[in-house]
Amino acid sequence: MSEELRMTLDADAVVFTVHVQPRASRCEICGVKEGELRLRLTSPPVDDAANKQCVELLAKTLGVAKSRVTIKSGAKSRHKVVRVEGVDKDHLLSLLTQ
Repeated sequence: MSEELRMTLDADAVVFTVHVQPRASRCEICGVKEGELRLRLTSPPVDDAANKQCVELLAKTLGVAKSRVTIKSGAKSRHKVVRVEGVDKDHLLSLLTQ
């Protein structure tokens, strides 16, 4: 990743912004652009399906339970603020750059 992911620390959690592209051909993390983590999701943005898949993808990638990943804001937007408990900034960056 050439750009830096903008994130803040909140108690024992990391908060950052993701940009979601729903209805993609595959589910993947595409890197960082303009300070946001870019995600491609196969789910459509209907009935909370894309939000659920976003949480699942981040939890699986970061090795935490889905209950530790929450969407703080932007549930109806492509730009979401996500809070992940149980990981620190360095651990998050190392997992996302693999």
